[in-house]
Amino acid sequence: MKKSTLSLTVVAIGIAGLAIGLYAGRYLQTGSANKSAWTSKVDSRDDLIKGQVQSAYAMLNELNNKVKSGELKTSYAKKLGADLLRQMTYGQDGYFFADTSAGVNVVLYGDKTVEGKDRHDANINGVYYVQKIAEAAKTGDGFTEYYYPKKGETNPSAKRAFSMFFQPFDWVIGTGYYK
Repeated sequence: MKKSTLSLTVVAIGIAGLAIGLYAGRYLQTGSANKSAWTSKVDSRDDLIKGQVQSAYAMLNELNNKVKSGELKTSYAKKLGADLLRQMTYGQDGYFFADTSAGVNVVLYGDKTVEGKDRHDANINGVYYVQKIAEAAKTGDGFTEYYYPKKGETNPSAKRAFSMFFQPFDWVIGTGYYK
C-alpha cells in the first residue's frame, strides 16, 4: 500500500473520530432529574457507545478489506488497527478496548502495561467481566454491566459497555460509560 493512501486513510479516520467525539461529548455530559429523563439519558448513552463501536468495527473492516485485496498483510493490519484503536477517543474520557476471544488484551486506553496480558479470568466483585463482554459480543453484539476502575483510579465503579466481535482478527472490541 502506498504511504500516501495509508496517510489519507488515517487522517480521514482521525477527522471522523474527532467529529464523533465532539458530538458524543454533549451526550456524556447531559444530566436529568426525573426517571424518564434518566431513561432517555441511558438510551442516548447506549446509542452513543453502540455507534462508537460500530465505527471502530468499520475501521477494522476496512483494514481487513485491504488484507483481502493483498494491499496489507494481516499482521500489519492488526498492528495498525490496534494503534488506531489506542488513539481513538470520544467525549471527555471515552476510549476503546480490545481483547482476543481467549481474553488476551490487545488495547486498553493506551495502557501498554495491560496489553498482551491474559485477562480471561480477571474479575471484580466476583464477576468475570472480560468473559461477560466476550460472550455478549460473540452472541450477536451486546451490552454488559460490570464494575471497573476509572482511568487513574483503583476503586471499581459501575460501568455499562457495548461490544462486538471482529472475527477476522479474533478481537472483541468495545467501549462503555460509567453509570
